[in-house]
Amino acid sequence: MTNWHPQIPDGQGPLYIRLADRIGEDISTGTLAAGTKLPPQRDLAYDLGVTVGTIGRAYALIRQRGLVSGEVGRGTFVLGSAYEPALEEDPKPDLDRASRTPGGATVPPASSWLQGAMTVPKDTAFAGTRISVPGPETIRFDSTSAPEIGQAEAICRLTSEITREAAHDIASYTRTVPDGWRRAGRLWLARGGWEPSEGSIVPTTGAQAAIMAIIAATTAPGDQIAFENLTYSSIARGGALAGRRPVQVARDDEGPLPEDLARVCAQKHPKLLFVMPSMHNPTVGMMGAQRREEIVAVARQHNLWIIEDEVYGSLRTTGLTPIAALAPERTFHVGSLSKSVTAGVRGGWVSSPLSHAQRVYTAHKMLTGGIAFLLAELSARLVLSGAADEFRTKILEEIAARHVLVKEHLGAYEMEAAPDAPFLWLKLPEPWLSGTFKAAAASENVLIDDEDEFKAGRSGNVYHRVRIGVTNTMTHMETAKGLKILQDLLLDHCVCYDSFE
Repeated sequence: MTNWHPQIPDGQGPLYIRLADRIGEDISTGTLAAGTKLPPQRDLAYDLGVTVGTIGRAYALIRQRGLVSGEVGRGTFVLGSAYEPALEEDPKPDLDRASRTPGGATVPPASSWLQGAMTVPKDTAFAGTRISVPGPETIRFDSTSAPEIGQAEAICRLTSEITREAAHDIASYTRTVPDGWRRAGRLWLARGGWEPSEGSIVPTTGAQAAIMAIIAATTAPGDQIAFENLTYSSIARGGALAGRRPVQVARDDEGPLPEDLARVCAQKHPKLLFVMPSMHNPTVGMMGAQRREEIVAVARQHNLWIIEDEVYGSLRTTGLTPIAALAPERTFHVGSLSKSVTAGVRGGWVSSPLSHAQRVYTAHKMLTGGIAFLLAELSARLVLSGAADEFRTKILEEIAARHVLVKEHLGAYEMEAAPDAPFLWLKLPEPWLSGTFKAAAASENVLIDDEDEFKAGRSGNVYHRVRIGVTNTMTHMETAKGLKILQDLLLDHCVCYDSFE
């Protein structure tokens, strides 16, 4: 606890924003050091003579800014970040809705369904915030991009070929989709005996842009999107920023519980479901064949679109039938090169229901400004030349080698891990809490993700876990150094598990 007592700055704008600005300034100047616990909301409200709601909104805002981490039942702790004050309050999102349903429903014209599809509110949580750049000594376990295993040579060779052969295309905007881009997408997305048709393929600038384009093409501001209560929350946050409303579905080790998904559909009527069936982030779990069929049955009953995120799935051979093969009329199957080949090229593809391929293409173009010819052509040639598959094989070997280091340093602790997964889901021993362990690691220049990063919304669920990515570090020596720092922080709270067997 701290004796810190802020004064709300004079000026215009809501009290909670001015208070959040003051807290940010005190963190930036070191008045509030990393790891400091902020006063309970009721205590601070009493001291400042404001409502508890004002304090709650201020704390929520500084958490959105990445300055603090909340621990259920424990309080709010400072993470620390460079910061400048915000300018004005968010307007209320436009909640006008347009009914869109899969399977033959009347679709509004493009001018109607794209208008306001991704409206971004005026800045509050993001206004004036400097981009935080980790120092050169920082060990980044908060990323799962493909490791560097010699991709540059092939990328250099293929880029040189493209610049010689397609100088005019590089100099201009991309207005068409070459057959090779679709062919590459069809090959890269194929799995489990399924191969999408080339007509369903939409090339994209990575998976995140693809998913946001799908959201724009299938929902309207105010529509609800269903997420597992533990998931890759950047999609939920991106959807919320665009005026969509995330709703949470209970999950187990295989993914969404069908009975809870049916309940959510009956009560809240979401338009879209986001799932990661082959390798769930952050739990490393996999959805079995029966669960996939049960999810499809609920989706058909409630007329629900499905986004099947297979970005990590490209690293895992399962033999399981993709959801897109079980329900091609309502499933958007998304893949990219970021985890299994190279993240910097930003290559991705969607296999869309044929009824919506053009809509996703148009939405992607309007949201991103259009795909870059050089990157899309490079992505396609990496796949078609066989280089992408070669890199994937080498990257899987590298991931397995790094998990040997994980087992050496953290093998005494409970975790969800697999030799094909670029991350692990570590259970913290007593007395560690997720947010405080993240802050402690950051104070040692090691960045990890706490459990709050994977919650689709406010939740009473507490896991006491952190996600540790092992592929972004440049060398085995750097990886081992970071893991040793985490091992030292965990002290001697050691219970042995065979997590890798």
